[in-house]
Amino acid sequence: MNATPSSSPNNHLQTIAEREQKLLASYATFSSQTKGRKYAEPDHPYRGPFQRDRDRIIHSSAFRRLNGKMQVFTGEMGDYHRTRLTHTHEVASIARTIGRALRLNEDLIEALALFHDIGHPPFGHAGEDALNLCLEAEGGFSHNQYALTIAEELEIRDGDNPGLNLSREVLEGQATRVEKDKQTLPPLLEVQVVEAADSITYDAHDTDDAVKLELVTLEELAEVSLIQHCLERIGSRFHQLAPNIQRRAVVHELIDLQVSHVLQAAETFLQKSNWQDPDESFRIGPVEQLAKQKKELEEFLKSRVYHHPHLLETRGMAQQRLQAMFHGYQERVDLLPTRFQERAEQIGLPRSVGDYLASMTDRYCNQQFSQFFANQGKG
Repeated sequence: MNATPSSSPNNHLQTIAEREQKLLASYATFSSQTKGRKYAEPDHPYRGPFQRDRDRIIHSSAFRRLNGKMQVFTGEMGDYHRTRLTHTHEVASIARTIGRALRLNEDLIEALALFHDIGHPPFGHAGEDALNLCLEAEGGFSHNQYALTIAEELEIRDGDNPGLNLSREVLEGQATRVEKDKQTLPPLLEVQVVEAADSITYDAHDTDDAVKLELVTLEELAEVSLIQHCLERIGSRFHQLAPNIQRRAVVHELIDLQVSHVLQAAETFLQKSNWQDPDESFRIGPVEQLAKQKKELEEFLKSRVYHHPHLLETRGMAQQRLQAMFHGYQERVDLLPTRFQERAEQIGLPRSVGDYLASMTDRYCNQQFSQFFANQGKG
């Protein structure tokens, strides 16, 4: 006779609180000390609050759509380069590595990392700039702020309350990305870890994608001290590598070097406090010398990759299309999905149209433009 499945875990399963007491440092964020959610919910029998946040994010529609949103390079340039979704997963991977080494809350870190770019519109930062211009009279557009709109208003999890009802730690962590200059207190250490991992990730994968797509060569990148240092480290271990293997080795070194520096800097500071709660001056991030080298690399990528003629052409096209669609949907409200027509009555038509456009993937945006707005303004 088969036993009826129980809604409670086996008594021998380790609780979240027990696991965290054994693994986390005193300065970590403990699940038992969560600030809770806007809409109260009973505890889950074997998942902590931040695990539930992670699962809700992963199973959301907005998260799935990240696969169809460009990171830096567009889909017609090939299938190798990163999308916004693969970028997000790489950030989560690196952030968890840093968090585990520092004995922070990995569940919270993963939720924050998976959530951090969920508000990106189609066509990356070019799309964001276009929507920001379109919505200038409404206060502008920020993908960081839009992530909060998705989590608190647009996603539908159940019929009782709007949004995903994420924990306050995740929402407040994302809110620190909206107005960084106005922060009076340092964010949670888990939030700082995700910020550091995000920076490490895009430096590495933009370098990788740019070389793979032949926008720059490794020889040209060797002009940058950080890349030169990585090549020297590789050369000390390997006699000769094929170009594609060397490219991957550089990316590995670029990530490993930065993560190691971040951990070494954090360890030095935490030792001063005897691995207890650090004071407010503590920040997780690159040391001064590495920060300078990172800035040099990012300036190189900006001038040689992000301003590449092909990407500038894509940027111009994206901005023209989004601007045309922004005005077009306001003239043809009937083309908006019903929920965005209803939403327009609550928050105004321009903002509702902006929210709808921001939700689109690159492909769907192009499809909608071609179907309804490509001939706009033509006789």
